[in-house]
Amino acid sequence: MKLHELAPKEGSKKIKKRVGRGIASGKGKTAGRGTKGQNARSGGGVRVGFEGGQNPIYRRLPKRGFTNINRKEYAIVNVGTLERFENDTNITPEFLIEQGVLKKLKSGLKILGEGKLTKKLNVKAHKISKNAEEKIKAVGGTTEVI
Repeated sequence: MKLHELAPKEGSKKIKKRVGRGIASGKGKTAGRGTKGQNARSGGGVRVGFEGGQNPIYRRLPKRGFTNINRKEYAIVNVGTLERFENDTNITPEFLIEQGVLKKLKSGLKILGEGKLTKKLNVKAHKISKNAEEKIKAVGGTTEVI
């Protein structure tokens, strides 16, 4: 096989139909748009969600709930994830980002109690759950809320 013998797989390339290029093309004159009307015009057609003047669905359905604009979203790390670090390691948000455990800090770091912990760690976080705090202190570690 040589470079000039290469060809795309049969049926993988479709040639775009050129419309409005004379009667003989089969798509001349009106270019497949029919005769007159809103959709035959350039720039014609209706906006997304328009239902011909009928009350649209986004207005027919009731509004539900509410979004708190002051909501804080915390970066969550479980106690079981901290098991990978050595004894007496200082766990801080910056350290976890550096180690690749977290990508983004968001509104702060929250430690949750999922998983087992056997290593003594010094944890500094913005929030720590009671379960996580108990597990850290049970193995001789320390916790601090920053």
